[in-house]
Amino acid sequence: MPTAVRPVRIIVAKVGLDGHDRGVKVVARALRDAGYEVIYTGLRQTPEMVVDAALQEDAQVVGLSIHSGAHMTLFPAVVDELKRRKATDIVVFGGGIIPDDDIAALKKRGVAEIFTPGTPLQEIVDWLRKRFPDEKTPKR
Repeated sequence: MPTAVRPVRIIVAKVGLDGHDRGVKVVARALRDAGYEVIYTGLRQTPEMVVDAALQEDAQVVGLSIHSGAHMTLFPAVVDELKRRKATDIVVFGGGIIPDDDIAALKKRGVAEIFTPGTPLQEIVDWLRKRFPDEKTPKR
């Protein structure tokens, strides 16, 4: 008997003191519409809070959003906290106002992908489908 495959579960979060959450809500809705299970943790999350949520919700992916300019500190802090908690199988991606020069550095620090403003939502969905080709992502 084949085992049931559950949809990919994604935590999306606003890290730091950034209070702008329209973009992350749009991304969360697009991912939900694409068939993913999405949990939005809300504003002003610490890296520890994000990782706690990811572990409690048994997430495979963490999506981070930032507009405050603290991406070089906060995104790696989430990756480091996942390592500390032995949860390196959780994929981290990010988005928001991130200069092109910082994207390569973030990827070296363990962030799998960065999506900047203006990225088509389908590009994020396509990236996830390539990343998790065997997981259940039903069309709605």
